[in-house]
Amino acid sequence: MSELVKRSLSGAVYVACVVGSILWNEWAFSGLFLFCCLLGVDEFHRLVKSSGKLRLFAFFGTLVLWAMLFCIAWHPEDGGDFKAFGWALGLAYMPIIVCALLDEIWNHSEQPLQNWGNFLISQIMIALPMATLIFLCTLDSWLLLALFVLIWVNDTGAYCVGSLTAKRKKGNHKMAPHVSPKKSWEGLFGGFFFTILGALILNHFRWFDVISINQSGRVIAIIFALLVSSFGTLGDLMESLFKRSIGVKDSGKFLPGHGGVLDRFDSVLLAGPIITVYCWLCYFAAPLF
Repeated sequence: MSELVKRSLSGAVYVACVVGSILWNEWAFSGLFLFCCLLGVDEFHRLVKSSGKLRLFAFFGTLVLWAMLFCIAWHPEDGGDFKAFGWALGLAYMPIIVCALLDEIWNHSEQPLQNWGNFLISQIMIALPMATLIFLCTLDSWLLLALFVLIWVNDTGAYCVGSLTAKRKKGNHKMAPHVSPKKSWEGLFGGFFFTILGALILNHFRWFDVISINQSGRVIAIIFALLVSSFGTLGDLMESLFKRSIGVKDSGKFLPGHGGVLDRFDSVLLAGPIITVYCWLCYFAAPLF
């Protein structure tokens, strides 16, 4: 099987799983993304060569964090309230962090600060951002789907514009060649253009109605697009810098032809939390206008 066919098939399966889980229900989305998040956290710890114990602490920390946020955010139709259980899980999360820190002391680790830092990075920069998507999903599944659709549009638009402008005699203007040699400013603005266009099309089909303030749907859609494009690109650069600093091309081999989990969800790690906060602010502000 050629690399192109393998990449196309794995990409199609990835998109189908993401879209299907979001449109199905909160349980399907949370199950799939918890699985991906656990893989991503473990992928990170494998890359930085963490010990088995630290990886185990990170696994349970991620599991408890997801369960906590799911219980706090979920509003079942039968009227049940799991918020109290969610906050109780939050109390259970703290001992995991403390045990991870104390383990470095008891085992006389030679690099405790680095290990503690890696543990906290995996929780704050990977597990928490992906878990906050639960709040976006419970607000409206179409907003969550819009996030992923526009990330894909931004990546495609930036790649196409960047590739075309690179063929000029003088080439294009590199954004951060020491981090990602192929990313250009032309590609960035091309991504902006296509992402805004995509957001306006989605707004036409009423994907942003939940957070629209009177007749400001277009403005909200444009800001949504700019946030996705800006922070999605920044997340991509952040992951590229991480891989370059440890000398690897891909974070893993989760998706054939696409790399690891972190390679596929790098844009979400920054764009996800920003979009979640933005949507909830718009949601609470809507009744005031």
